[in-house]
Amino acid sequence: HVQPVESGGELVQPGGSLRLSCAISGNTAFTYCRGWFRQAPGKEREGVASIYIIGGSTWYADSVKGRFTISHDNAKNTLYLQMDSLKPEDTATYYCAARTGHRLSCHLGADFGYWGQGTQVTVS
Repeated sequence: HVQPVESGGELVQPGGSLRLSCAISGNTAFTYCRGWFRQAPGKEREGVASIYIIGGSTWYADSVKGRFTISHDNAKNTLYLQMDSLKPEDTATYYCAARTGHRLSCHLGADFGYWGQGTQVTVS
């Protein structure tokens, strides 16, 4: 079983920065694809960024390109999301997720099988 646990969400002013962390434990073998998703009240969940930790290929939603950076510390098995120039529309619950599969399938439209409980980010 794979268990992602997010942390770092909080209230931040527009234009500010925040870094989310996600510690991933359990049988993480072959779950080389990791990602961040978010869901705002009344809206569908959307992909934010994903990374294939072997090689470091990344994918970003257009809405966050140039502002958010996804990274992964392989030694700590921890996923990060650096969020800069935050906007009120970034307010959402942010979820960390993982999946098995090839690098080419590590995109935001893929089916991620392992999910954390989420951490709240409020930009106001």
